[in-house]
Amino acid sequence: MATHPTLAGDTTDPSGAAGGPTPGTSGPVVTDHGRRPREPFRVGVLVKIALMAVVNALGVYGILAAWREGHMGILAAMVVLVLVADWVYFSRRTLPLKYVLPGLAFLLVFQVYVVGYTGWVAFTNYGDGHNSTKEQAVEALLIQNERRVEGSATYPLTVIERGGQLGFAIVEDGEAQVGTAEEPLRVDDAATVDDGRVTEVPGATVLSRQEVLARQGDVTKLRVPLSDDPEDGSIRTQDARTGFVSIPSLEWDPEADTMTDVTTGTVYRATSDGTFRSDDGQQLNVGWRVMVGLDNFKTAFADERYAGPFVKILLWTFAFAILSVVSTFLLGLFLAITFNDTRLRGRKIYRTLLIFPYAIPAFLAALLWSGMLNRSYGFINQVLLGGAAIPWLTDPWLAKLSVLGVNLWLGFPYMFLICTGALQSLPADVLEAAKVDGASAMRTWRSVTLPLLLVSTAPLLISSFAFNFNNFTLIYMLTKGGPRFPDASVPLGHTDILISMVYSVSGLDGTAAKNYGLASALSIVIFVIVATISAITFKRTKQFEEIN
Repeated sequence: MATHPTLAGDTTDPSGAAGGPTPGTSGPVVTDHGRRPREPFRVGVLVKIALMAVVNALGVYGILAAWREGHMGILAAMVVLVLVADWVYFSRRTLPLKYVLPGLAFLLVFQVYVVGYTGWVAFTNYGDGHNSTKEQAVEALLIQNERRVEGSATYPLTVIERGGQLGFAIVEDGEAQVGTAEEPLRVDDAATVDDGRVTEVPGATVLSRQEVLARQGDVTKLRVPLSDDPEDGSIRTQDARTGFVSIPSLEWDPEADTMTDVTTGTVYRATSDGTFRSDDGQQLNVGWRVMVGLDNFKTAFADERYAGPFVKILLWTFAFAILSVVSTFLLGLFLAITFNDTRLRGRKIYRTLLIFPYAIPAFLAALLWSGMLNRSYGFINQVLLGGAAIPWLTDPWLAKLSVLGVNLWLGFPYMFLICTGALQSLPADVLEAAKVDGASAMRTWRSVTLPLLLVSTAPLLISSFAFNFNNFTLIYMLTKGGPRFPDASVPLGHTDILISMVYSVSGLDGTAAKNYGLASALSIVIFVIVATISAITFKRTKQFEEIN
């Protein structure tokens, strides 16, 4: 039997005696089942479904990528994020979370996860020679330590590219065999053999001589396995025209956990620090990641190579951050007070000109100053100082003064802006009351204006300290940490701050071997220092709120 909704005030009994609203009274629109009619389908629902489909697609892609790479922790986190997103945006009871979830997700991914991963790396030996698992290290050692099989035949060889990977095509007993570094050689009956050499492979591109020469390094490093068993050896080439069989010169014994050099008989045993080492102290050049506990922190504070420079750099980092905040704040405050005077004409023009340094990207401004402060041809020496040869960036003390000066030029517009806004927002009645009470201009400034000013600027000063404590861009672009310490065995210098020291120690600049474990340990030290100082200073700033 079909049902039809009734109007408000109507009941199944025309007399109104069935318990519904009496005629003439207002009430919700109901059906004969007591339910509200469904809302009309809106375009916004379609948009939401489309956006969530994109989110789910990206989430599934991330899940599959994590599964492929074996990162179970990332996979679990992606699954949770996708399920939570679907629950939040398809539920009517999670309205606040609809606005909070995007920011919360980015916080977890780009802040919490990064800090947690850095903390994990700090307790490992992750770096050059220790950047993979033990299984991968064994495989790499067997591949890298190879020798040509004595008396083995050579094969006509053609270099191909298939699926973005280089490979070899050889001819053995009249049959074409094709393979890449990831795919062992397989007979390919569809390949074309002309004059004893492969000239065409379906689904692959045969590289010309010019293309081979352009990628000569990759070709000579390429190894194509003969079979799925690494012990069978692989095909290599030196001239990209003939191939030969090479086999590992190391032999892996998984039961004894040793590597044996078959040519010399030297036995390398696996150690707890992630390397294969012989009894006489020799070690193979490829290791694997292991947990090393507090060794990286001990190295940072106890190893003479890092301990001496670390103390100097730590003191300079504090001095740089504090002096940068104080100098930029005082200059910005002075200019804000000056241009806040209504008697000054052209204030808008002056304020606009003062903001220009803030509008220039910091890395570009630092590069410009690096050129202007050059000892030999810089604008400062050659034009302003009449050809002087002042070593602004090569003398330790002048380099530090130059860094502070350039940072003052870059930072005072920001302080000028916030101080101008804070001064203009001060309550006029409080200042007027101080004036009526007979307070002098200096007393009013010290007891009223400055405390009220600090209520709004103190948190920004703390954030400015944290920013300058990690102001990597200025140091790297202006001095690259130089001039170098003369007695240091690591590439560190007088203007390095902790964050640039981390960059140098990590080896990303190419001046030293990569040591991500030690760099992560130093990053954790920086995090603890900045977090502690910020927590203490934020707590101290509460006394300014009492004034407000």
